Amino acid sequence: VQLQASGGGLVQPGGSLILSCAASGFDFDDYAMGWFRQAPGKRREGVSCISSSGGSTFYGDFVKGRFTILRDNFKNTVYLQMNDLKPEDTAVYYCAASTRLRWYDDEYDYWGQGTLVTVSS
Repeated sequence: VQLQASGGGLVQPGGSLILSCAASGFDFDDYAMGWFRQAPGKRREGVSCISSSGGSTFYGDFVKGRFTILRDNFKNTVYLQMNDLKPEDTAVYYCAASTRLRWYDDEYDYWGQGTLVTVSS
């Protein structure tokens, strides 16, 4: 099983990034996918999750319409489109897979290595 997250980087406040997570080694379209983040000195928190079909999505309150989670089951990839980024969005972002649509990180089975997003001027 492998989850390869990419797309992080340095962006100015108000900017945008698209994170990608390429999955392999399991039946991707049978798994819900989630994005989590962990800022320095803080606990890991849920950002967004999407059902196996893509028909259901959830977001953390702090997202406030700025992020969109999508998945392409043909490409075995989940995306996180992030707009209007703020310095407080700075964190390592992780993708994860779960057999059922869940919010909390301890309910996810597989994890990627993380990609760093830094929002700074």
